[in-house]
Amino acid sequence: MDKTRIEKAVTELLAAVGEDPTRPGLLETPARVARMYEEVFHSLAAPTFTDYKAFTVPEDPGLVMVQQIPFYSMCEHHLLPFFGHVSIGYLPRDRRIIGLSKLSRLVDFVARRPNVQEALTAQITAELARVLAPQGIAVAVSARHLCMEMRGINRGDLFTYTSRYTGVFQTDLAMRTEFQRELRHTNGNL
Repeated sequence: MDKTRIEKAVTELLAAVGEDPTRPGLLETPARVARMYEEVFHSLAAPTFTDYKAFTVPEDPGLVMVQQIPFYSMCEHHLLPFFGHVSIGYLPRDRRIIGLSKLSRLVDFVARRPNVQEALTAQITAELARVLAPQGIAVAVSARHLCMEMRGINRGDLFTYTSRYTGVFQTDLAMRTEFQRELRHTNGNL
């Protein structure tokens, strides 16, 4: 990431919106923004998710599900944050699983780049399919978007929901229903 270039661009942006980039409160802002971009876009440096270990367990675990994984991402249309929770379920193939904490790292990996929620949902699914090749994957995302809250319709009470189902979650209504039932159960008890 070219932090010097980002600093120059932020200085120019501040001047372009009518601010004085040399005033005391803004003097360090370009450097702060450059450091922040390095952090919030850190996944741009890696083409695929590699921070995991898959292993085989002795017994078939059935549905594996982690719910309410928090995430923060940046809208690629306005460069404003959107944030919320991701729930992931998968049905292992041949008892092959991934460590539960790695699902959270997968969400973070996908979120740390400019995004739209629909693509984030699809990318989480695609990376998990690449890593595990399970019998099926279910991903549900609920998020608030500052590009709708701070501008445009200026509504702070809206959540956007996206979901993606593959394999048995597409073809087996009972599996999809089990995933959705667990989502409702947990969401109602928070």
